[in-house]
Amino acid sequence: MMMTTAVYSIIIFGVLIFIHELGHFVFAKLSGVSVMDFALGFGPKLVSFQKGETNYSLRVVPLGGFVRMRGEDPDEADEPGSFLKASPLQRIGILAAGSIMNFVLAFILLSILHGMVGIPGEDPNQIGEIVEGGAAEEAGLQQGDEIVEINDTEITEWEQLVSIINENPGDELELTIIRDGEPLEVSVVPEEEPETGRGVIGVTNLQPASFPQAIAHGFEQTVFFIQMLFVGLYQMITGQVEPDVAGPVGIVHMVGEVAETGFVNLFPFTAFLSINLGVLNLLPIPALDGSRIIFTVIELVRGKPIDPNKENFAHFIGFAFLLLLMFVILYNDLLRLDVF
Repeated sequence: MMMTTAVYSIIIFGVLIFIHELGHFVFAKLSGVSVMDFALGFGPKLVSFQKGETNYSLRVVPLGGFVRMRGEDPDEADEPGSFLKASPLQRIGILAAGSIMNFVLAFILLSILHGMVGIPGEDPNQIGEIVEGGAAEEAGLQQGDEIVEINDTEITEWEQLVSIINENPGDELELTIIRDGEPLEVSVVPEEEPETGRGVIGVTNLQPASFPQAIAHGFEQTVFFIQMLFVGLYQMITGQVEPDVAGPVGIVHMVGEVAETGFVNLFPFTAFLSINLGVLNLLPIPALDGSRIIFTVIELVRGKPIDPNKENFAHFIGFAFLLLLMFVILYNDLLRLDVF
């Protein structure tokens, strides 16, 4: 399992970083900016090759990546194809493109997911699919049945139904269902799921989705995840919730846990990570894309650029802060996993 987790983690991290840097790269090229380096990872190069003006490389530390454009160094500011020669709006587009690509990736993954597994039906309590050979099938439940009560408890949403079933493995449950407009009583005994110990009966509320429906739900869920992350960040900053941030080690551990529940669950997990990466890079912290966008907006408003040396110094301080923060998060990850 450890090897599987490692492979999944490398693929997920690699795809997220590649997509992010690809956004910067493509928009830079479209804006006439020369890209000198396209790197996945940091540190010494493992493999590299030169194509045109760009050196492409895979590096030792797989915890990020970068696109180096001509003109990011103030000494190259006046050279043809310089980043600083692009208009402020073009630079904002280049800087925001990485996060935008992460959001697009999440949208694609979530749309594929809904196309594969379906979408919730219009009635929140209606059975969409039944697992062959499961407890629900043995009890005589059918697709389209609406579960309205369990042991005399009214069911108003699917999550409530799942919670009751999960908490009662091996216990007989009395279900009141509506089938063809008529109420029926059905007894079912949830089976215990070996990995989690939870009760399951083998039903979902998912209905097959058409292509437009999958796309619509993928977009809706992407927007919801983005909103949820910004709300979560606001609540952490204002002290409404305790900070609970996982670093690379914690995320790798979560990849393993999610993979155990089924390969398909890696789709929403990867989408959520992609949105995390996109939102994180838009934060106005020096060294991140968000702060560079802020500096460019200030230039746009005041009509002249900020001193590049002063801006680079701010990014250097920000990078040092992020490096320290990464070590703190890594230490907390190891504490959570009882490594020490």
